[in-house]
Amino acid sequence: MEFKDKRVIVTGATKGIGKAIALSFARAGAWVAANYSSDQQSAADTESELALIAKKFMLIKADVTYRSEVDGMVKRVVDQWQYVDIFINNAGIIKDKLLMFLDEDDWDSVIDVNLKGTYLCSRAIIRTMISQKFGRIINMTSPSALQGRAGQTNYSASKGGIISFTKSLSKEVARLGITVNAVCPGFISTTMINHLDQDIKCDLSNRIPMGRLGQPEDVVGAVLFLASEKAGYITGQVLAVDGGLT
Repeated sequence: MEFKDKRVIVTGATKGIGKAIALSFARAGAWVAANYSSDQQSAADTESELALIAKKFMLIKADVTYRSEVDGMVKRVVDQWQYVDIFINNAGIIKDKLLMFLDEDDWDSVIDVNLKGTYLCSRAIIRTMISQKFGRIINMTSPSALQGRAGQTNYSASKGGIISFTKSLSKEVARLGITVNAVCPGFISTTMINHLDQDIKCDLSNRIPMGRLGQPEDVVGAVLFLASEKAGYITGQVLAVDGGLT
């Protein structure tokens, strides 16, 4: 798919799925603003890779849980590039514990990054998209939002909230040329999964009808499709990329 000179912001863009998305948009001709919050080494590595393939790009350090930083990120991109076509809400964290052991800080941090971050970023970009009467917002959710999973009450709640947020926002802006959709990756081979014991990874693979863990590139195709002109009549949807898990 062609994204020549489209302006894209990807949050959590220097690792895993987010990095794969950012690099794929760059290869397709887009201008890419890659957000990160703290990991300077990952940011430097991503910057080096983008420099080889992107027509234009920028790295932006911003914590998606703070409105001032999110607003500053969007302002910087709009000031330099005039507009933003596509916004990918990918930043997320996970802190798994059974509810009886889950302290308030772990609840708050997961809700803040995953759900509040999606709200703040979408709120920051929506005025720009309304004024240009075009936009694509794509939010990342999880099978945990659809099925639940023991030890993930905080994560499941945050990702379930993103689904409801996606469906509601899509109805607010549908007449303005803006689509809002969600992608639901299953067990994807990223740092969250790769550190697990081999026996656990084999068990996860056995639970997936396709018999294997997904790769970040499996998710990229769904994201690029929903961001493309081909998906102009699709909004408020949740696209599962999980090998049949859900």
